[in-house]
Amino acid sequence: MASMSALQSILYGLFASTGLYALFIGLLTIPVLQDQVIYLNRVTLTWFQDVNIPEQWGFLRNQVTPFFLTTPDGESLHTWHILPPELYRENQEALSAEPHGLALNVKERLSFKLLRDDPSSLLVLYFHGAAGTLGSGWRPPSYRAMSANAPHRIHTLVVDYRGFGSSSGYPSERGLLTDAITLAEWAMKEAEIPPSRIVIFAQSIGTAISLSLIHHMATQPEPTLFSGVVLVAPFADVESLTATYRIAGTVPLLEPVAKFSRLLAWLNTLIATKWPSKFKLADFIRRCEDMGQEHPKYDITIIHAEDDYDIPWSHSEQLFWHAANASIPHGITFEELEKEKTASRVDNHAGGWAVERRTRRGVIREEIVKYGLHDRIMSYPIVSLAVMRAFQTLT
Repeated sequence: MASMSALQSILYGLFASTGLYALFIGLLTIPVLQDQVIYLNRVTLTWFQDVNIPEQWGFLRNQVTPFFLTTPDGESLHTWHILPPELYRENQEALSAEPHGLALNVKERLSFKLLRDDPSSLLVLYFHGAAGTLGSGWRPPSYRAMSANAPHRIHTLVVDYRGFGSSSGYPSERGLLTDAITLAEWAMKEAEIPPSRIVIFAQSIGTAISLSLIHHMATQPEPTLFSGVVLVAPFADVESLTATYRIAGTVPLLEPVAKFSRLLAWLNTLIATKWPSKFKLADFIRRCEDMGQEHPKYDITIIHAEDDYDIPWSHSEQLFWHAANASIPHGITFEELEKEKTASRVDNHAGGWAVERRTRRGVIREEIVKYGLHDRIMSYPIVSLAVMRAFQTLT
């Protein structure tokens, strides 16, 4: 009798779990809830911290200047300008004497002038992942990694997208692209930094935003190409992501139904947000390969950790293949590329491996490390090296 009761309890538990998961899937057909699952923008992770006091994250007084950018559609985006440490040291007294906190007019700040007026200054446009704010988790340590190899030259601009942190509005695919364009155009027009001195760095959902940005810039009547792009823990597209993604690395999205291909395909038709990164990257590279010698070359680095339990590194494999396939007129199959990679890749042993593919008009790299998880990797030396290499490749 006791064993029968235990069996019934287990069955009831299974039915209840299945019912709750079915309800969860049903809720995902609602676009607003879809966006919340994808962006997690209300999960700030800095609830009791003032993001206008960056010193809470170990920065020096006024090393970081918080300010707001205004988008063409009227949203206000909370932004940090982070000075490289050696440049800060050289100007510490003057910087410390300035007002502290949110800058109402960032152009009046010395930090802005140090960026704009130095012809040797370099700039990273940083696009962070889902959830949290620009002060959450491993993001502040990763900002320090941006300038590690040139502590007197590399500035960083990071923005909270619409609906994140102190920024106004609500996230959407079109809206976040607008935010990225706003940041890039502010850097080029207001800070007067040419694209040849700008590197795009992105992680997780930020990689989708950044790929949409570089694709948009490359498809204009007068194409703009940045010095380089570094993508950390990217995903191929939302449809591929739904089959593998675990919210917060724990709660599976559509993984339990991924075994049923027709059901998964049907559910994917109900997802409004697409972020087709693999196609954006492929089209970007095709366009670059067709450009004349008067245009700069492209530089793409894809970095992923094997122990990333949020987004499996197989997504980076797909992105690299789509990029490589687009770089040659006759294309290449995934299997053919894998054979080439096996023959040419650099084995870093416990550090993972790397492969580089040079094309007529650029270079595509894939670097897979064994350790780094989904977020921690952003502060690792492999990222610092990738950023510096992206600046040097085209100079």
